[in-house]
Amino acid sequence: MRYKIAVLPGDGIGIEIVPEAVKALEAIASRFGHQFEFTEALVGGAAYDAVGHPLPEETLALCKSSDAVLLGAIGGPEYDELPVHLRPEVGALLPLRKRLALFANLRPCILFPGLLQASTIKEEVIKGVDIMVIRELTGGLYFGNKSREKTPQGGETATDVLSYSTLEIERIVRLAYEVAGKRRKQLCSVDKANVLESSRLWRETVSRLEKEYPQVKTTHMYVDNCSMQLIRDPRQFDVIVTENMFGDILTDEASMLTGSIGMLPSASIGGEVGLYEPSHGSAPDIAGQNKANPLATILSAAMMLRYSFNLDQEAELIEKAVNKALEEGYRTGDLLACSDSEQPVKLLGTKEMGDIIAQKILQL
Repeated sequence: MRYKIAVLPGDGIGIEIVPEAVKALEAIASRFGHQFEFTEALVGGAAYDAVGHPLPEETLALCKSSDAVLLGAIGGPEYDELPVHLRPEVGALLPLRKRLALFANLRPCILFPGLLQASTIKEEVIKGVDIMVIRELTGGLYFGNKSREKTPQGGETATDVLSYSTLEIERIVRLAYEVAGKRRKQLCSVDKANVLESSRLWRETVSRLEKEYPQVKTTHMYVDNCSMQLIRDPRQFDVIVTENMFGDILTDEASMLTGSIGMLPSASIGGEVGLYEPSHGSAPDIAGQNKANPLATILSAAMMLRYSFNLDQEAELIEKAVNKALEEGYRTGDLLACSDSEQPVKLLGTKEMGDIIAQKILQL
C-alpha cells in the first residue's frame, strides 16, 4: 500500500523528534513492504518567520490532500508577544484542528513495564496503568467567542465563552463508547455539572446515550475529583471522555503516571485526515541539543498506522520495539531516574534512541 503523509516538524525540538518517527515508519515500510510518501511543510513559528503566518495555505492544502499528518511541536517564547491570531498555538494548531474537522483527541496513558520507577507515585499504585483519554477538540472555551472591554475604573474585563451543542457532545461520546467497547468496557465521563450549564448538558447527553451501550459500564465524575483520583487510584479508569479544556489539563497530569510527558502520544481524528503528534510542547530549553525524548512522537506514528491506515500489526510492532528498548535500559535524559537498579542505564540522545527503535522494528 502507498500512503501520503504530511510532515510538519514545527519549532523547538519538533525538528529533532519528527525525523525519528519518520525513521520508525521507514523501518515499518521496509519490514512490511508498504510505501510511505513524506512531504514536509512549515507550521507554527517556523512558518511565521518564513511567510508571516503560522499556518500557510500551502501547508493546510498539503494536509487536506494527504492520508495523515505527522506534527512535531510548535511555539516558543519569542512568539509570545505577537498578536493573538499570529501566535503559533492560536494561529496554527487550533485552526488546523478546526479546518480538518478533528473533533476527537485520543491520548493513551500506558505505563511501560520498563518505566515502573519513572513516576514519583508508588509502584503499587501505578503498575499496570492503561488509560485512554478522549478529549473533545473543537469546542468549549478554546473555540468560544473572546472579548475584552474597558471598565469605568480604568481596567479591563476579559470574557471567554464556553458553549457546547448536543451534536458536539453526542459525536465525541459515541466515539468514546465505541473505543470503550473494544477495551475493558468502562467509560468515565468527566464534567463539572454541579457548576457549569455546559456540563449539565454534557451529563444529560451521556446519560441518554448510555442506554444505547448497555455492554459498557458508565460512570460520571467531576473534573476536580478526577484529577485527584488519577493520582490516588489510576487503575480504576479505562476510558475517560471529557470536554476540551478539562481533557487538556487531565492528560498532562496523566502523563506523569507514565514517567514523562515525553512518553505520551496523541491522535486527533474525526475528519478525513488524522493528525498525530506528541502531547508535549516545543521545549526550547533543550532544542538543538539532541536531548529530546522522541518516543511520544514515535508512538504517535504507531497511532497513525492504527487509526488512519488500519495497520494494527505494524502499530503493535512499533509499541513492542519501544517496550523492548526500555526493558533493555535505553533512556533519554528525561527517563534517567526510572531504571531498575539491576538494569544498567544506557543514556542516549534523540537520534540514537530513534536508531534503536528502528533496529528493534527490523529485528523483532
